[in-house]
Amino acid sequence: MSDTAMTRDTVAGEVMLECRELTRVYREGPRDLTVLDALELSVRAGERVAVVGSSGSGKTTLLNLLGGLDRPSHGEVRVAGEVLHSMGDAALGRFRNRHIGFVYQFHHLLAEFTALENAALPLIVRGQRKSEAEARAMEILARVGMRERAAHKPGELSGGERQRVAIARALVTDPSLVLMDEPTGNLDQSTAASILALMDELSETAACAFVIVTHDPGLAAHQDRVLRLDGGRLTDEASRD
Repeated sequence: MSDTAMTRDTVAGEVMLECRELTRVYREGPRDLTVLDALELSVRAGERVAVVGSSGSGKTTLLNLLGGLDRPSHGEVRVAGEVLHSMGDAALGRFRNRHIGFVYQFHHLLAEFTALENAALPLIVRGQRKSEAEARAMEILARVGMRERAAHKPGELSGGERQRVAIARALVTDPSLVLMDEPTGNLDQSTAASILALMDELSETAACAFVIVTHDPGLAAHQDRVLRLDGGRLTDEASRD
């Protein structure tokens, strides 16, 4: 897949994320603990899928596997047609940088960097010239309503603004997949609503797939599909009209 910016039209209907028989087993003392059990999942470009479930159901484990931060005991995860666990660590790191964006409940921005520098960081890590990386980052910051705050450091931004910068950082590489872990969980209701509206806009314009892990039933219900993780498997809980 090209590393140039994708548009939704060019990949309409394309499967961006696919899990086949995804299994994760941990050794716990004398016994094995199966957290994910032959899980199946397919997400297309522009589609937003919420994953809900009780604490300890394996949502974090699933997110780590989808992002290539952990390796399955059995089965596979494909992102943009590539099997993640077939790559060595260095190749997987490069692939994540180009194809997978992460947004966490806590923004994880670098306090000493400006919003612009934080958003540009994945491109700079890739080796792109700083001026080019920051020009691209400024485009994405404008897209999330943060152009006028680009020179401010995280400590000078509100919670919602920091989360917008984190979203810009996740999108700056034109990823195939964006993974969100409780993206509104640390925000007040009004700020969370603005992030929700932003996600609506991005789902219409970004060519990537979105997987959102959340405890918030309102956020979950707003997505295209809601899947419940229980007993190591995903089941379809609800569909958005």
